[in-house]
Amino acid sequence: MKPAPHIAVLDDEVDITLLLANYLQGHGFRVTQLHNGRALMALMDTDPADLVLLDLGLPGEDGFSIARRMRESWRCGLVIVTGRGDAVDKVVGLEVGADDYVTKPFDLRELVARVKAVLRRLTPETPVLPAASAHKLRFAGWQLDTAARSLRNPKGEEVTLTGGEFDLLQAFARHPGRVLSRDFLLEETRGREAAPFDRTIDVQVGRLRRKIEADADDPQLIKSVRGAGYILIPPVSHG
Repeated sequence: MKPAPHIAVLDDEVDITLLLANYLQGHGFRVTQLHNGRALMALMDTDPADLVLLDLGLPGEDGFSIARRMRESWRCGLVIVTGRGDAVDKVVGLEVGADDYVTKPFDLRELVARVKAVLRRLTPETPVLPAASAHKLRFAGWQLDTAARSLRNPKGEEVTLTGGEFDLLQAFARHPGRVLSRDFLLEETRGREAAPFDRTIDVQVGRLRRKIEADADDPQLIKSVRGAGYILIPPVSHG
């Protein structure tokens, strides 16, 4: 039997962490309640969470800085849960590597659905293809392994991607030379969780470019097509 996914809930309000812990545990998750960034870092060193629910409004701490440190050191799901619903905060949250952004007040059922969606993207349940090389996609010296969900640069070094970034690059690699609309990319990366007119795909493309382009301001791999979407330029081979 697979172990229950471990969720870390970081919020300075004890009532909030207790509410979320009780609800998530009722849906089969193992939950750790935390109230400051230092406790989160200590937990990740000793008992890493599969996904972190992070509040931005922590007294005396910058939630965005905590998110950046998470992305620099650990590969796990990261969902920002906060009362800060400003569009700028949402963009910054996605820029620093959050897989999703939920504003308070929220519906507990929706939050659980979003948590499950992020975990599915991190640990896909689709069967591995029989041929070892069939799930390896190569372009311009890069290697994307869809089974291991890993990316290696032309030097053979692994490049860390968030779940959303991986799904986005996989969508491009499966449709090279084809202009992909934002709606298509949203469906590929977020499925039914995608909201109408959601432009956060632009933020994720920007983040992905900074990781794979020699010059993110002059991209040569993923090009923008004005009014249409984006396209992966180099050809893709299997194996």
